[in-house]
Amino acid sequence: MSASFEIVFRRAAPVPPLSATSLYIRSSMGCYPVKVASDSFAASLPGPGASAIIADEFFRPALQRSRTPVIYVAATEASKSLHAAPEIIEKIRSAGANRRTNLVAIGGGVVQDLSAFIASVYMRGLTWSYMPTTVLAMVDSCIGGKSSINVGPYKNLIGTFHPPESVLIDPALARTLPVEERAGGLIEAAKICYCRGEQSFARHLSFGPSIDMSTEALQQIILNSLEAKKWFIENDEFDQSERLLLNFGHTFGHAIEGASGFAISHGIAVGLGILCAIEFERQRDVCYFAVPQVAMLERNIHKMLRAVPDSRLAWPLTEVSTRDVMERFASDKKHGASHFTLILLAQSGRVVLRKMERSTHMTHDLTRAIEAVLARYS
Repeated sequence: MSASFEIVFRRAAPVPPLSATSLYIRSSMGCYPVKVASDSFAASLPGPGASAIIADEFFRPALQRSRTPVIYVAATEASKSLHAAPEIIEKIRSAGANRRTNLVAIGGGVVQDLSAFIASVYMRGLTWSYMPTTVLAMVDSCIGGKSSINVGPYKNLIGTFHPPESVLIDPALARTLPVEERAGGLIEAAKICYCRGEQSFARHLSFGPSIDMSTEALQQIILNSLEAKKWFIENDEFDQSERLLLNFGHTFGHAIEGASGFAISHGIAVGLGILCAIEFERQRDVCYFAVPQVAMLERNIHKMLRAVPDSRLAWPLTEVSTRDVMERFASDKKHGASHFTLILLAQSGRVVLRKMERSTHMTHDLTRAIEAVLARYS
């Protein structure tokens, strides 16, 4: 029997009612506001003054008349790297940024990771603000202050904790996103709410998550997801205990994402990763028949994955090697030399962290689970 242990998950606190448009996040560096307002993007762009902007190059037309210096970044994994950071830092310096400059990030996760990281190290730390432009960033990564930077072939190997000064979310921007990005963001929202507990997940489902949902319904999804994540980051800001549970699906997902050459987007890969985690436990005779929320989570993820065009999921999966996925899985930074660190579902449906001994038998079980899920969607 493999050695294992579980983190005690403090989720007894009731889920609070949703605010109409905003919430506040407590951090070690102070309290920062998160505001959600449809069609607010253009009116909220920074004016001339003590700011510099790092933006996804997609927004070049919208920012071409900006009187604030703008550094454009391609939203690719290559940009989110230690190798790419020095050039961006030099451009910020050339734009005149000093210790009083507020760095404004406009874009999805790549821009956020780069901006948070650079803001934390430039002249020993700048304030920064964030305008997330992808559903995944709106429902998840925009709060918590965590940056993750790739180094060579190693995904998210380095990073810092550096909370933003403020976050402004315009759900209307989701109208411009491709299907897989909308679906991936909604998968992340479902995961966060599921981890928070039955009440939060039920409220998520009550808003009818779908790739073509209204902006008004998406706003409620965003607020509910951020309210759920708020509990984790305020109780465990530096990722030492409960917040680790939000990695549910990520270890499998990162391996699939990398093995696809990033042809499969992050949120979609996380959905596949959650299904791998559930399949792994099922093949080890864990039965979820008495836990309806597990079935609801699986149906929700399946619905999102089936909405993704074949060119963005089924076809890339045919090129993915299970062996490559498993090699990437085994080298994940969360594992130890003698054990795998896995976020799984207990038979009760609770999300738990387990450390399980590395062995030939364990590797075989993990590989079987990955093979089953990849075959289902390729």
